[in-house]
Amino acid sequence: MSLAATLRPPVARAGTILAFDFGTRRIGVAVGETALGLAHPLATIAGHSDEDRLAGIASLVAEWQPAMLVVGLPTHADGTPHAMTARAREFARRLEARFQLAVELVDERYTTEAAAAALSNAGVDERGHKLVRDQVAAQIILQAYLDQRAHA
Repeated sequence: MSLAATLRPPVARAGTILAFDFGTRRIGVAVGETALGLAHPLATIAGHSDEDRLAGIASLVAEWQPAMLVVGLPTHADGTPHAMTARAREFARRLEARFQLAVELVDERYTTEAAAAALSNAGVDERGHKLVRDQVAAQIILQAYLDQRAHA
């Protein structure tokens, strides 16, 4: 939805995309393919430091060889930025610099709530939500990006 001026433009070619639901403790990851237009939950990365989490991401980037990356951009309900907005933008800049891939920011308002509702509807008990909620939120972020791309 919103691109930071310092981020590279999205890649036009087909390929794999990794998407991230950024958090200070956990990062949800989803994977999708532009040709298929489908996103799937992939992993939840947790670590004691930013470097630990980036090492986990590096492993996924090496494995999946994505054409680009998508990062959910959190904002208040009215779209105004808050503290996590700046942190997510910085995370996106770090991904771009480290992996030399285009990174696009996508509005992530209400994705955590949508992920929790989807898990409840699928019969996952509340204890199980924490294990996969962030990756399902990343899936919702990526699916929104893929859907927007298909209609552009």
